[in-house]
Amino acid sequence: MFKDKTLLITGGTGSFGNAVMERFLDTDIKEVRIFSRDEKKQDDMRKIYNNDKLKFYIGDVRDLASVKYAMNEVDYVFHAAALKQVPSCEFFPMEAVKTNVIGTENVLNASIEYGVKKVICLSTDKAAYPINAMGISKAMMEKVFVAKAKTVSPDKTLICGTRYGNVMASRGSVIPLFVEQIKAGKPLTVTDPDMTRFLMSLEEAVELVVFAFKNADAGDIMVQKSPASTIEDLAQAVKEIFNADNEVKLIGTRHGEKLFETLLTREEHVVADDLEGFYRVPADNRDLNYDKYFEEGNEKLSTDEEYNSHNTYRLSIEQIKGKLLELPYIQSELKGWNHK
Repeated sequence: MFKDKTLLITGGTGSFGNAVMERFLDTDIKEVRIFSRDEKKQDDMRKIYNNDKLKFYIGDVRDLASVKYAMNEVDYVFHAAALKQVPSCEFFPMEAVKTNVIGTENVLNASIEYGVKKVICLSTDKAAYPINAMGISKAMMEKVFVAKAKTVSPDKTLICGTRYGNVMASRGSVIPLFVEQIKAGKPLTVTDPDMTRFLMSLEEAVELVVFAFKNADAGDIMVQKSPASTIEDLAQAVKEIFNADNEVKLIGTRHGEKLFETLLTREEHVVADDLEGFYRVPADNRDLNYDKYFEEGNEKLSTDEEYNSHNTYRLSIEQIKGKLLELPYIQSELKGWNHK
């Protein structure tokens, strides 16, 4: 499907962008375009990979002109550009809106104008029942791409999305923080020992996007079933891997954090298709016929439950260690670590 095709990755210098790029660079794809604001990271990638298939575009999804410049003759778009840090979005919510909402619309409008065949928009579990500015902006991003998918023929431009949980060891996540604290001899800061999070590797996140690319219809949100762990068990697993005896310090739940994350709301679970390892949430294709919104109901909405990190499969500490040891980041950090 990607033979002799051109793929554009917005936010291509981030953790996910790098993983997707690596997934496709050695295939028979024609070109992979990395679109981002960070010239330093682009230069680093250029030197590391030194591959003629890799092309770099400086730009910002907030700036429609820069998006259009990178979009010419593109076949597929993976839209990963976003503001993702919960605290920074709390302090600067309009910046989250500009990047996550307006930026997404810019990418979609440019994709439609330039005849891109498929656009996959990346979302997060924080968009389901959102309580913080980052989650709210990503929830609005989902509404934007689902609505936009209805305005264009899928034969011309098919627009869909994915939603996934915490990507282990991605930039700004808790695993690198724990490793840093262990190596500095500091206590591991745990918010709430009973807090749960989905655990997914970057490779699994990439496979979700590829699955969506192959199977999603216009306006679909594709979700991968994922196991979860408590933060306490995750901290213990990291300690055991590094043979560390650092104490664990409880600091309490931070502003904008949930006890657990949700991948499918109850309302979505009712209509979702179960595709073995994945869920497909189809777009609501009703028109503005208000009777269907206000007079017709669904009894299952009263009885079904959401799919969240509290009721999914719970990993044991040994299973968490197994997943951690598969991560290149952990393998790299363990080299030369001789703590007794």
